[in-house]
Amino acid sequence: MHRSAWPLAALTLALCGCNQDAPVASAPPPPPPQAAVDLSGLPPGAACTDKINRYQFVLSTDHQTGNVNDSVFIAIEGELKEAVAACAAGHNQEALNLVRASEDRHGYHV
Repeated sequence: MHRSAWPLAALTLALCGCNQDAPVASAPPPPPPQAAVDLSGLPPGAACTDKINRYQFVLSTDHQTGNVNDSVFIAIEGELKEAVAACAAGHNQEALNLVRASEDRHGYHV
């Protein structure tokens, strides 16, 4: 091979790797679970209503930003359903105790 052909041959070999297929993007992850707790039946102005609404808002926001994983989100949502039922039934202190127990269990105080 002629001496001036070596750089061309080296360049050709180097570019051979450029013809490989680009990696295929995977499908986007499924959307995170949305709040399953219906807060519409909470009594207006009750202390338990305010506490549940605040807890739900912070939890949902943190979950959407990735600061709370799906399993913790789902667990807390289940606990909030119980608190919502107690609050809606007029059992303010019971509802507050349920929220406080959830906060303690998960180390998630709002």
